[in-house]
Amino acid sequence: MASYILATLALSGSAPRPAIALSDITTPVSCTSLDGSSYNFTDRWAAPFTPAARLTPPARKGTTLRNDPRGRIDDPPPARPSPRRPLLSPAADALGSALDLPLTGSQFTHALTPAFADAASVYLLERWRRGEFARATANPPRIEAHRLALRVGADAREDWEKLLPVGEVIVFPRETPYARAMASGQAQLLDSVDPHTSARLIASGSGDARVGELLRAASFLVVPLRLGGTTLGFVACTRGPDRAPFGPAEVAAVEALAARASVALDNARRYEHERRTTLAIRGSLPSGTLQGVEGCRVAHGSLPAGRDTLIGGDWYDVLRRPGGRVGLVVGDAMGHGPESAVAMLQLRTAIRAFAGFDIPAVDLVRRLDALASDTPGASFATCVYAEWSPGEHTCTVVSAGHPPPLLRGPDGRTAPLALTGPGLPLGLGTGHYDATVFTIEEPALLVLYSDGLVESRDADIDHQISRLAASLDAAAATGPGTGLDALCARLLDTPSGAGAADDRTLLLAELTPAEG
Repeated sequence: MASYILATLALSGSAPRPAIALSDITTPVSCTSLDGSSYNFTDRWAAPFTPAARLTPPARKGTTLRNDPRGRIDDPPPARPSPRRPLLSPAADALGSALDLPLTGSQFTHALTPAFADAASVYLLERWRRGEFARATANPPRIEAHRLALRVGADAREDWEKLLPVGEVIVFPRETPYARAMASGQAQLLDSVDPHTSARLIASGSGDARVGELLRAASFLVVPLRLGGTTLGFVACTRGPDRAPFGPAEVAAVEALAARASVALDNARRYEHERRTTLAIRGSLPSGTLQGVEGCRVAHGSLPAGRDTLIGGDWYDVLRRPGGRVGLVVGDAMGHGPESAVAMLQLRTAIRAFAGFDIPAVDLVRRLDALASDTPGASFATCVYAEWSPGEHTCTVVSAGHPPPLLRGPDGRTAPLALTGPGLPLGLGTGHYDATVFTIEEPALLVLYSDGLVESRDADIDHQISRLAASLDAAAATGPGTGLDALCARLLDTPSGAGAADDRTLLLAELTPAEG
């Protein structure tokens, strides 16, 4: 649709005008009228925009007066001096390049100081920063604002950290220019710092001479940060008496930059909220490590898919079972985003609860399947559950649509276990699962893993499983002193093939039968 509109405009001779960069707004533009007269347009920041200003014809350049009886040429009128353009730092180009609130605020202040202003600070409404929009009112008696960034001249932030710490929450009354700017949505331009701020700085300065320098501001500008109908906070700029006060053009320049900053700040806050949620989910997961389990020593690890993914749908766990048994499980909820992470958390919590009951391994997986079928988002999850009994020298394996475990025996060769039945993924509600029981008379290494370690678009799954088994043999052959943790880390870093892009989870269990 957009290309169709552009083609229509081109055919009609009404192509859209190119955008004008901020650095080009003072360049004089000359053009010639139909009668041959030339005109000179100066930059649009020369005066505040009014409808009348746009309707006023531009000043005509001097031309030769051929019919002048005195036969002289008029001198051109003196050119109107171009006003000083707002000088914003190149740091403005980096604004919004990172999804980080403090960094975005720092980019904003660096774009304003020291070239444009002597000092600049960015404040965010505390309720907006926390996402508490329900408490917002049109004109509250006071506002709580979080100091996000500060820059005074070319000084580093650390130079002012003790006097004006970043992260401090300050209460501003309704009569302050900050509150007025946010309530009205309009910039506030004063010839000095407001009395409330002056009193607060003097009280907190403890005799610091730099406070007096800050209060010498001869021009004080507060611009609200708004996005749509939501107020995010404000930016405050000051200039000392040795500089010209802020003019209308410079106010407009800060407002334009504030609009860009508002979008960047909102994106950063949303990303930060999602990151905190993900970290809370990951932090709520048990470590999965049991200390001092007789007859079983474990090592485990997980690598979520993608550089920006903190948690996915994979999980692993080591569970203490009645009768001295130990349960080992690796599962995979479909996908690797927040939805799969929530499904994984529900399944992992459920199997930990079921492990406390003295029920057979098959019944444990059946109960997990029944729960998954009633849990939104948990359908089509897979898992493999192994239960090791050191006293009975037996290991029972139940698979729910998951790749088979690997077993490395005393002969030093690793091979996939031949399961009685692979089983169907969890969530289908069929309950048809079979147990595979095998005997271990000598120490052996059991390997449970997710399909992220064996999946590839260029090879079939059986070939990839054999490749993982060969990688384990090669890693273990590097020396008898190779620890279980080092072996786990090495296998996790082994590439599974081109096109692999899934979470990778690995659980190694060294099974040692009990004597007697």
